[in-house]
Amino acid sequence: MSFLWGVMGGPSAGPQPSGAETIQKLCDRVASSTLLDDRRDAVRALKSLSKKYRLEVGTQAMEHLIHVLQTDRSDSEIIGYALDTLYNVISNDLEEEEQDDSEEENLTKVDDLGSQFTEIFIKQHENVTLLLTLVEEFDFHVRWPGVKLLTSLLKQQGPQVQQIILVSPMGVSRLMDLLADSREVIRNDGVLLLQQLTKSNAAIQKIVAFENAFERLLDIITEEGNSDGGIVVEDCLLLLQNLLKNNNSNQNFFKEGSYIQRMKPWFEVGDDNCGWSAQKVTNLHLMLQLVRVLVSPTNPPGATSSCQKAMFHCGLLQQLCTILMATGVPADILTETINTVSEVIRGCQMNQDYFASVNAPSNPPRPAIVVLLMSMVNERQPFVLRCAVLYCFQCFLYKNQKGQGEIVSTLLPSTIDATGNSVSAGQLLCGGLFSTDSLSNWCAAVALAHALQENATLKEQLLRVQLATSIGNPPVSLLQQCTNILSQGDKIDRRGSKVQTRVGLLMLLCTWLSNCSIAVTHFLHNPANIPFLTGQIAENLGEEEQLVQGLCALLLGISIYYNDNSLENYRKEKLKQLIEKRIGRENFIEKLGFISKHELYSRAAQKPQPGFSSPEHMMFDHEFTKLVKELEGVISKAIYKSSEEDKKEEEVKKTLEQHDNIVTQYKKVIREQDQELEELKQRITTLMSQNEQLQATVTQQVSQIQQHKDQYNLLKVQLGKDTQHHNSHGDTFQMNGIQTEEVSKLKEELEEWKNKHELLQGQIREKDFLIEKLKSSQLEIGTTELSSQNSRSGGLEHNNELQKELEMLRSQLQLQSAEISQLLIENQKLQNTTADPVLGDSGAIVAKSSELEGQLEQQIKELKSEVKALCEEKESLKQHLDSSSSTVAILQDEKIKLQQEVAESKKEQDDLLVLLADQDQKLSALKIKLKDLGVPVEDEDDIESGDQGDEDEDVEEEEQD
Repeated sequence: MSFLWGVMGGPSAGPQPSGAETIQKLCDRVASSTLLDDRRDAVRALKSLSKKYRLEVGTQAMEHLIHVLQTDRSDSEIIGYALDTLYNVISNDLEEEEQDDSEEENLTKVDDLGSQFTEIFIKQHENVTLLLTLVEEFDFHVRWPGVKLLTSLLKQQGPQVQQIILVSPMGVSRLMDLLADSREVIRNDGVLLLQQLTKSNAAIQKIVAFENAFERLLDIITEEGNSDGGIVVEDCLLLLQNLLKNNNSNQNFFKEGSYIQRMKPWFEVGDDNCGWSAQKVTNLHLMLQLVRVLVSPTNPPGATSSCQKAMFHCGLLQQLCTILMATGVPADILTETINTVSEVIRGCQMNQDYFASVNAPSNPPRPAIVVLLMSMVNERQPFVLRCAVLYCFQCFLYKNQKGQGEIVSTLLPSTIDATGNSVSAGQLLCGGLFSTDSLSNWCAAVALAHALQENATLKEQLLRVQLATSIGNPPVSLLQQCTNILSQGDKIDRRGSKVQTRVGLLMLLCTWLSNCSIAVTHFLHNPANIPFLTGQIAENLGEEEQLVQGLCALLLGISIYYNDNSLENYRKEKLKQLIEKRIGRENFIEKLGFISKHELYSRAAQKPQPGFSSPEHMMFDHEFTKLVKELEGVISKAIYKSSEEDKKEEEVKKTLEQHDNIVTQYKKVIREQDQELEELKQRITTLMSQNEQLQATVTQQVSQIQQHKDQYNLLKVQLGKDTQHHNSHGDTFQMNGIQTEEVSKLKEELEEWKNKHELLQGQIREKDFLIEKLKSSQLEIGTTELSSQNSRSGGLEHNNELQKELEMLRSQLQLQSAEISQLLIENQKLQNTTADPVLGDSGAIVAKSSELEGQLEQQIKELKSEVKALCEEKESLKQHLDSSSSTVAILQDEKIKLQQEVAESKKEQDDLLVLLADQDQKLSALKIKLKDLGVPVEDEDDIESGDQGDEDEDVEEEEQD
């Protein structure tokens, strides 16, 4: 109770006891009343007292209020009162508003009170789950106080409440519905709730992101007017930062969902930039920070690169550069825009090239880089702005050899503008390097060191730079001028820290000489440099000068480690002996260690962006800390190495160089072979595609041929069916279905076939005559052979001539016999067709003629269909043969010709034998018939004449028929 008195202002407060008694009575009413109205009135009274008597209400009524939430959910009014009362008890916001500045001690007690009540409430996890269920209610009087109470719980005991919500079924998903609420008050408080929910919890951040939070938040920002919106836009941007910062999964989801493209309208600032409101500045500042979250150097390189490319392609980088070159932009927005552009272009060649092409809207136009460098070396500009420009220049040159070459080329004699009308980046850097402002010296030295970072070619080219110090004096090299300023030290009156200038120059020289033997030789060629370094290292100076001593030791170590021994007086061994005599190895190593032990060194090593609270703290650059970490160990080893070990190391280096050359040659050969392989692969791919096309064409043609064959077979089958149907119903069609025109056509066709029959009969008679003639010639040949055998007086030549004539006659007999057999078959068919064996009345004759006409028509159709089918088959075969290759066709033709010749010769031999045998059989048969008829057989002529007479009689009978 004493704690309550402290909060209330002491024991003089009279109503305190009555207030506590009233609260007790109200709690009893809530616990014991059976009427809902009584309980509602009691909870309403507790709500009114909860702000003034926070401790009493919290300690006595919390349990009863939780019970009301569990049992009276049907009444939204009492639930709303209970939630408001719990919010007043747990939240510290109301108490902080009422407290005066003089009561800091009471504020601490208030914070503890809210935390203690929150711990009591969440001790039972069911209370938080119950609260999540109430937040789902659509009733405004329940949902809004529930959202406020849950937000307050997260503020007081964030990690514990987050864990309870995370394990609760659909806990996070239920809260995401708040963003879709049409009532802006609940939606806006829902954004605040999700801010507290997503703090430092990657699991909840992922769930919220995959519940479409990005889409909803971006819609809200657009509805509220983007950067011109109010506090709601600020809250949405803070929630987006919670979801994206240090969460690679959500960053990738944001990029893959094309949400980067929706950020471009945020930065569309009008031409009239005057009158920026405080809220607009805050909103735009948060928007720029959100862009930086996506491209932060601490993110994985692949994710950062993909976001950088997306920002370029959607025009976001171009929009940022427009703000960068605009007028009337507030200083803090301009500084943050420079930092944002720096990280968008860092390490991305495409973005760096675009940034190099940006020009400021001046007359004449100047590159944006030049304008920014002018601000960096101008001591009247704000310190944070100069740091931002330096960071932008460093990011522009990071892994950008093309940009480094362009900067260094502005310093070379061949590219300097002789007219002096325009100022180049190199001239600005030299001007800053040798000005009387120490901060400008340091920034220019670091910027120039970044132009040489990991680029040995540019380090050698920078040795050609000559500077005109004064009229009448010869020009000196840039390296010599840097060492001259370094050796002068405190003699030059400078504004700012004098140590800062020397530290910047020493960092530039260390970067320049590292991994560049030619630069080391030029540095050692000046006889004053080594004595100056040894003198600086050997002296016992104060703490401020220890940093300079360490950097001098690093520069001397680089001169030893990268020394190619081209100067006899400054060989590695002699420099080591000099260190041993004047400094001591242990003392040298100790001074070298001053660098990495310095506090400012540790700060600079943490992140690439220069983050210094004041100009005096700008001592180290992030990239230089990497160089120190790399060289500190090797220099320490090099100091303790003997000359023999150095020789061995040089031999090893030479061997490694030879191996590297061999490897380079092999790489070149491999690269050429890879190119040849790629060409061959392309050719193979082309040939394979052509092969596939040809195979597809062949397959298509085969399928077409198969289709034609199937169609042909189908038509053949249908034709057979039609023929059978026509035969089975021929009589009916002859009687009923034949038209007059069809009958006339059939008669004409019948007359044509009769003419053909007569023509064939004439051909048969001619063939018979030829046969008789051949038979007679054969008999003459036979008698000649008999007489030649009996007399044997003929010569061999006559016998050979007779054999040749016999062969010719036999071949003619073979051909004639084949034609005779074919004509006899056709004659027999025609005889069967035209013959009328039985004589009847006229009706029978008509029926028979109709039947004959039908048969002739059917035969004509069959012949036509067969001819058509044969033609189609011939055409398809011809197409198939034409598609074959010429070589196969030639070989097949030769093979067919040979086979035909062999077959014909064999067939001719067989046919001659068969023909002679048939002739003998016919002669013997005719002799037998003649003997049976009683005709005396005298010679072959009589037999032939008798056969001819019989055949003539048969022909006359056929003509009569």
